[in-house]
Amino acid sequence: MTLKLIIGNKNYSSWSLRTWLLLREAGIEFTEHRIALDIESTAAEIAKVSPAGTVPVLQLDDLTVWDTLAIAETVAERYPQAALWPADAAVRAHARSICAEMHAGFAVLRNSMPMNCRAMGRKVPLPDNLTREIDRIFAIWSDCYHRYGEDNGWLFGAFSVADAMFAPVVLRFRTYGINLPESALHYPHRLLRSEAMQEWLAAAESETEVIESDEKGR
Repeated sequence: MTLKLIIGNKNYSSWSLRTWLLLREAGIEFTEHRIALDIESTAAEIAKVSPAGTVPVLQLDDLTVWDTLAIAETVAERYPQAALWPADAAVRAHARSICAEMHAGFAVLRNSMPMNCRAMGRKVPLPDNLTREIDRIFAIWSDCYHRYGEDNGWLFGAFSVADAMFAPVVLRFRTYGINLPESALHYPHRLLRSEAMQEWLAAAESETEVIESDEKGR
């Protein structure tokens, strides 16, 4: 089985991080192709590989899959040995619920705190609607830790799709200096110890492109 993953800039592309991290942590071999975002050739380059005009895109033999959750489900089906969803049906339903919540929600956080791995020390205003979303994420992480994650810090014990889905939020909180309560620290600490995550951050630091719309803050 041949896998090729098309992603955007590692400094900025939160959706690309989710799929890239999922494959790397699962130990699945793939080739990587990066398309620089927000330049003159971006739309044409992405249109060649993505019907939706977005990244990431996974090319799996003759199959093309786009959208992060669709890619995650496809990879989990094709590589059952990676155990990317919890084995217990009730726990798996919980994991799928928070993944879907992350995928569809938190619009204020996304708009107010763009992912920008290089911009350590940035600050943004924290109005009530943003604070509510941040607190909801704290609650998810804390609840998962107390239910499942005490052994190693991943949200559901072993690494799963859920950890990949929430990884960009950890980087957002890191960039903008969001103080986490102790109950919500375990997953971010575990993620940032990951060799794959450190590899991603090093690559993001080495990129030279600047996307002005994602350079918010002060």
